[in-house]
Amino acid sequence: MSAPLGGDRLRIEATVQPGARLHITSAAATLALRGATAEHATYDIHLAVAEHAELRWAPKPLICAAGSNLRQTWTIDLAPTARLVLREEQLLGRTGEPSGQVTTRLTVRRGGRTLLDQEATYGPGAPGWDGPAVLAGYRATGQILTVDPAYEATPPGARLFDLTPDDGHALLAPLAGPATLVTAAAPDGHRLRRLLNTAQAVTRRPAATSSTHSEP
Repeated sequence: MSAPLGGDRLRIEATVQPGARLHITSAAATLALRGATAEHATYDIHLAVAEHAELRWAPKPLICAAGSNLRQTWTIDLAPTARLVLREEQLLGRTGEPSGQVTTRLTVRRGGRTLLDQEATYGPGAPGWDGPAVLAGYRATGQILTVDPAYEATPPGARLFDLTPDDGHALLAPLAGPATLVTAAAPDGHRLRRLLNTAQAVTRRPAATSSTHSEP
């Protein structure tokens, strides 16, 4: 979709009811563009997952075209027995063009208590965003947040993923709670996707390989 444009206000809400499973994706990438006004665009996502429910959020990448200015917020409320797999990919500029500016804030609460609260800003006007301490020249970044009560018993350990020296890097880190966060940076969207797919295979639900329960 060719939105949001500068000045747009977009909001998405989704609630997963008790015991339900919901998988949300998109048909195409989201393209943030310069609008007729210099005002930034706003993209707010509010998600709620009830007891024993599961949400998989995996849309196509967000592309921040040159001249765009986007502020994106995620607010996610999970019940203590809920499960979440949240995947996001950001491409900073289209091929051969500089990055637009994007600020993204992710706040996740589990049982009313904060599990993760992070903010990142990339693009013109963001100090050091392209330096060695942040993206080190890469133009694609993404993350996978997995929250699963099964991790209380068997949490994955920290792990670094490097396909080749030129393909970027990804880090899987356990959080202070039954959750893991994969953070990745790569030269382009294709290599970012490969990194995230490799890391996501490690974060699959522990019970999936040992349970004998079957469903009709």
